[in-house]
Amino acid sequence: MEPILQVENLTHTYSAGTPFERNAVENMHLTAYPGELLGIIGHTGSGKSTLIQHLNGLLKPTAGTVRLDGKDIWAEPKKIRDVRFQVGLVFQYPEYQLFEETVYKDISFGPLNMGIPTDQVDKLVREAAAFVGIDEKLLDKSPFELSGGQKRRVAIAGVLAMDPKVLVLDEPTAGLDPRGRESILSQIREYHKAKGNTVILVSHSMEEIARNADRILVLKDAHNFMEGTPKEIFSRAEELESAGLDVPQITKVAMALARRGVAVDPAVYTVEGLEAELLRLKGGAAHA
Repeated sequence: MEPILQVENLTHTYSAGTPFERNAVENMHLTAYPGELLGIIGHTGSGKSTLIQHLNGLLKPTAGTVRLDGKDIWAEPKKIRDVRFQVGLVFQYPEYQLFEETVYKDISFGPLNMGIPTDQVDKLVREAAAFVGIDEKLLDKSPFELSGGQKRRVAIAGVLAMDPKVLVLDEPTAGLDPRGRESILSQIREYHKAKGNTVILVSHSMEEIARNADRILVLKDAHNFMEGTPKEIFSRAEELESAGLDVPQITKVAMALARRGVAVDPAVYTVEGLEAELLRLKGGAAHA
């Protein structure tokens, strides 16, 4: 399968030529395939935010290439705006970017700027609002009357309404309580399942990434650190921990059991996975 989005040898240098010069990302690679949910994880300062701002041309590489559908997004700089409609980026705390007088107008802002006819925009707005759990009764309200979680949903809906080929979410659950976090994540999963578009989920929470991603890219100190399926990544859990990166609590439990001689797979990363391992052991003991 051909990648929908590909980053090759990306380097971005801030304050070039000054004493404060630093590479926020260095020789970085990323490949995202049609329809997958790719997780990106790393500490603050690992390069996550800088990397994703290159995916839709908000930043221009100091070196390297970003390709969308095989084409360098900077091949025609005057068309970079079109890339931003195809690669929708939801910033951390996107509710701070709300500015229209009604929820409806805020969600419709992107599609209208794409030149989509008004009747089609209406359909896109209502569909996007439904995906993020915004009741139609709220569409005529001011976004500033909403709760923090509702504002977050409106901001995400504004990007969904543009129907991007690739949806990039930078820490979409930041600052929310556990119930709010799971609500947002379940709506993202529902959107991904229904639309089949590529979703890139950026988080510092290994729990979130483990439960939601098909494949994981781990960043460390402005470089790629490791990449693979959740199973492949968490089979290297000790390496992750030695690099100062967290692993899911359930993986820690499995690792501790394995160290004590219990024959479980230490690379499990969900409660269901560990439950299956323990049931397997129980069944094996019953048959012994």
